[in-house]
Amino acid sequence: MRLVTKEEERLSQDRNRTKYWRRWGPYLGERQWATVREDYSDDGDAWSAFPFEQSHLRTYRWGEDGLAGVSDNHQLICFSMALWNENDDILKERLFGVTGEAANHGEDVKELYYYLDNTPSHSYMKYLYKYPQSKFPYEELISENRKRSRLEREYEITDSEVLKDNRYFDVIFEMAKDDEDENELYFRITAYNRGPTPAPLHVAPQVTFRNTWSWGIDEEKDHDKPIACKEYQDNNYSIRLDSWKYGSNRLVFAPSPAFSEESSDIEPKLLFTNNESNKQKLWNQKNASPYTKDAFHEYIVNEDSSAINPQQKGTKACAWFSFDENGGVPPGDYVTIRYRFTRTDSDQPVIDEEAFDKVFARRQLEADEFYWRISPLPISDELRSVQRQAFAGLLWNKQFYQFIHDYWYRGDPDSKIKPTINRANGRNKDWKHLYINDVLSLPDKWEYPFFCTWDTAFHCIPIAMIDPDYAKNQLDILTREWYMHPNGQMPAYEWNFSDVNPPVHAWATFRTYKIERKMYGRQDIPFLERVFQKLLLNFTWWVNRKDTEGKGLFEGGFLGLDNIGIFNRSEPLPTGGTLEQADSTGWMAFFSLQMLNIALELAQYNPVYEDIASKFF
Repeated sequence: MRLVTKEEERLSQDRNRTKYWRRWGPYLGERQWATVREDYSDDGDAWSAFPFEQSHLRTYRWGEDGLAGVSDNHQLICFSMALWNENDDILKERLFGVTGEAANHGEDVKELYYYLDNTPSHSYMKYLYKYPQSKFPYEELISENRKRSRLEREYEITDSEVLKDNRYFDVIFEMAKDDEDENELYFRITAYNRGPTPAPLHVAPQVTFRNTWSWGIDEEKDHDKPIACKEYQDNNYSIRLDSWKYGSNRLVFAPSPAFSEESSDIEPKLLFTNNESNKQKLWNQKNASPYTKDAFHEYIVNEDSSAINPQQKGTKACAWFSFDENGGVPPGDYVTIRYRFTRTDSDQPVIDEEAFDKVFARRQLEADEFYWRISPLPISDELRSVQRQAFAGLLWNKQFYQFIHDYWYRGDPDSKIKPTINRANGRNKDWKHLYINDVLSLPDKWEYPFFCTWDTAFHCIPIAMIDPDYAKNQLDILTREWYMHPNGQMPAYEWNFSDVNPPVHAWATFRTYKIERKMYGRQDIPFLERVFQKLLLNFTWWVNRKDTEGKGLFEGGFLGLDNIGIFNRSEPLPTGGTLEQADSTGWMAFFSLQMLNIALELAQYNPVYEDIASKFF
C-alpha cells in the first residue's frame, strides 16, 4: 500500500472539502502598479498611468501587492513586510524594477529575492530577500539602464556599489500552518547581517485590508467596513482584525529576543492608518481620511507622528521593530520576529517561542517527506534542491487575480479615476463578459503579473506532479463561460485578450490527466470530459476564424516564435494580404492529435466519443 504523507492528507482534506487548506497562501501580488487593470488613462500607457512613485501613496482598485506577501484566496486580508535601513527615503515594502521605457531590454525587476520553499497546501513557505544596508539605488538603476543600447547587457543591482563587502541583510520570511486548524498561521522573519560592521534595521510586519469599500459598487454596500484595532488585554502586542468575511481574528506579536544577555528584548510599536489614497499629495485634493496609505513611511522615515491614527485603529496596521541600538544588528548576527494569526477565542494568545518554533520544524519535516515521495529516485542533493526550488517558484507565483471588465470599462461610481469616453471601444473591447476572481498561476508576479493562457498550460505539467487538483482547476477554469469567449476563443493576456497563442490546452489537459493517474492512481474522467467539450468550441473557433481559405493552412498570432517578427502577426498585414504560417498550421495538427487522443480515451467509457474521435483523424 502506498504511503501517504501529511501533506497529501491535507490535500485530500481540501479535495473532500472537510478542511480548506488552500484558503491562505502566497496570493498577494508583487507588482500591482502599472498593470492594465489599474490603467484608466487616455492613451493606454499602463506604466505611466500608475508609476512606482505612486504605489505607496495611491490605493489599488483591483488588488494589493507587497514583499513576501500572503493573503486569503480573495485577497481581503493581506500580510506583508516593510523594511528600512535608515538611509532610504521610503520603506522597502514592494519590489522595484525599471519600466520598458527606462530599460534597454524591456521591463525588468531589479532586486535580489529567492523562492526557497513551498508546499501545495502552503503549510510551509520560505522566501529570501537581500536588503542593502546603504541607500537603495533607485535612480542609478533607472539612469544606467536608460542610457544603454539594446546591444549592451542590462545594468543590475549587483553592478552597483550598494552590495559591496556584503553590506546587506538576508531577510528570510517563513509561514507555517497549524497542525489541525488551517486558519491558524505562524509567521517568522529572520534577518542576518552579512556585512562587516553593525547596521540598523527596522522591520514592520504589515496587515492590510484590500480596499473594496471606496468604489461604490453594489455588492459591497451591505458589508461592514473591516477594521483593525489594538487589543487592550494582557498582551499589548495584539491587533484585532474584524471583517465580514472572516469574523474576528487577531495578529499577535512576540517581542524580539535581544542581541545579548545584557540588552533587553525589542518590543514592537503598533501603528495604524487607513488603506486610502493620499489625494493631497497625488492630486492636491482633500483626503477622505487624515490617515492614508503612506502613513508608515511618514511616521518611521520622516518622524511625522501626525501621520498615524492616535486612536489605534484603521484598515492598515503594522508592528514596528527597531533594531538600532549600539549601531544596529552586529555583523554575523541575526534578529528574529515571531507573530501569529489566530482566532480571538484562541486559548493561547501569548506566543511561546519554543512551541512556536516546533511548529515550523514539523512543517519543514513534512515538506521534506512530501518532496522525497515526489522524487524517490537516487539523484544528488543538488539536483533535488534545484527541483524543489523550481516547484517553490511555481507555487509562490500563485496570485489572486481580479478583473471584472464591465466595472473596468464603465468605471466605479465613487472612483476618483474615471475611464475615458471611448473606453468601451478600446483595449479588450470584445471581452465584456470577463469576470475573473480567482487564484491563478502567473508567469512571474513582477514582470508578468497577469495570467497568460498558454503559459498556464505549460505550468500545469509540473504542477500536476505535486498538486493535480490545482493543475486541473487551472485548466478547467480557463474554459469556463466567464473566461472563454462565446465564440470559443480563449483569453490570451490582459494587454490583449484577443491575441492568438498556440493551442496547447488539450495537450496540457491530457498530460495532467495521465500524470495524476500514474503518480496518484486517480483517473479523473469527469475532468477530462468537461474540458474536452469546451475545447471543441475552441477548436471550432480556430477552424472558422484562422483558416481564411478553408484549406487547412492557418494564419495569425505569435505561435511559438515570440516577439521576433518585424511586424505584429496578430494584426492585419501592413501590406495587405494573408500570412499563412507553418508554425500555426503545425500547432493545429498538434491540437487535432491531442483531441483525438482524448476522444479515444473517453470512448473507452462512453461510445459516443468514437464518432467524435473520427473528426480529428
